[in-house]
Amino acid sequence: MTERSKEDVLRDIKLFVLDMDGTFYLGDQIIDGSLEFLEQVRKSGRKFMFFTNNSSKTPEIYVEKLSRMRCRIGPGDVMTSGDVTIRFLKTHYPEKTVYLMGTAALRDDFLRQKIRLTEDQQPDVVVVSFDMELTYKKLERVCTFIRNGAVFLATHLDINCPTETGFIPDCGAFCAAISLSTGKEPRYLGKPFADTPDMIVSATGFAKEEIAFVGDRLYTDVATGVKNGATGILVLSGETKPEDLEDSDIKPDAIFLNLGEMALYLQNI
Repeated sequence: MTERSKEDVLRDIKLFVLDMDGTFYLGDQIIDGSLEFLEQVRKSGRKFMFFTNNSSKTPEIYVEKLSRMRCRIGPGDVMTSGDVTIRFLKTHYPEKTVYLMGTAALRDDFLRQKIRLTEDQQPDVVVVSFDMELTYKKLERVCTFIRNGAVFLATHLDINCPTETGFIPDCGAFCAAISLSTGKEPRYLGKPFADTPDMIVSATGFAKEEIAFVGDRLYTDVATGVKNGATGILVLSGETKPEDLEDSDIKPDAIFLNLGEMALYLQNI
């Protein structure tokens, strides 16, 4: 198969689904070229939206954060693995009780969506997320509930979350500890699994062939595209380094230094 040029990869894309941490910003600092990329997407008549596996915050919180970076969007322009999880629960476990290991913000979002949360009673389902308010009591409850037969779901499989000062444990790391204790593996949602592109197609009306997933991680961002009939684009502004590509079975459709470089290519299409 002939390798496509970067221009050819970008030419047919109508919707860019952008990761956030490590792609658009790092911590509270926007990455150079990010706003220029959004401007060029708009000029070209294309669309963009954000999707993050980080389930510790709601879309509304991300909109506020992006606004502080001079990126003006609405809640409908942001999705998280938490949104995918809520949709999955409503589809596959309607009316079932759920124990959520998550932040207060995510808990409030689950309650707004009428998910039946429980604290002390044995639930039908346990959901593990990127809980930055994690306590040992929560961890103990999760393991006990799973041992007693609760379905084990996780919002996403990211092992570490990038910050300005380095990496911190993410949902996948929590699940590894839980699995070691219980002997049970979770059903992961979020990127790179099919539930995510399916939800985006349903929400936007674009076909998978018209969508590019853009991010700094091979095993989540890029894999969502290349494994699900869409396009996967890697930016080298976050976790993945060039040498990581040698041992990976995930091959991006295109690689850019950052969103700013993508903007330069879009200008010529």
